[in-house]
Amino acid sequence: MLVLKSGSVVLSKRPTKPMVGARVGDLKRDGSLVLERVEEEPGDWYVQVWLREDNTFQLEYRDGVPSEHYQTRTISREKAAEAMIGWMKRDPAWKDAFQWINIGSMFEGGYQGDY
Repeated sequence: MLVLKSGSVVLSKRPTKPMVGARVGDLKRDGSLVLERVEEEPGDWYVQVWLREDNTFQLEYRDGVPSEHYQTRTISREKAAEAMIGWMKRDPAWKDAFQWINIGSMFEGGYQGDY
């Protein structure tokens, strides 16, 4: 089941593609959305978007385990929405429009630096 959240607030269980696109479109600076797969597979499966203060969209996704956590940025609201919807549809090409950086070490034991 998919769950759409803003912070700790659940916006929708089983959100639709138009709903996700509209919520990304409505993001204000420092706002964020998380689209999560729950009760399907062990681990954490999600994609999230954060509209940073510099008006860029930071996208992150996790594929089950902390070591598979990736991040990118875009200035395009449309690309951010398309990425979240592509992830939601399990379209394997959803990541192709971006250059992703693995930031998994930030979430594993022992990390002491800054990113």
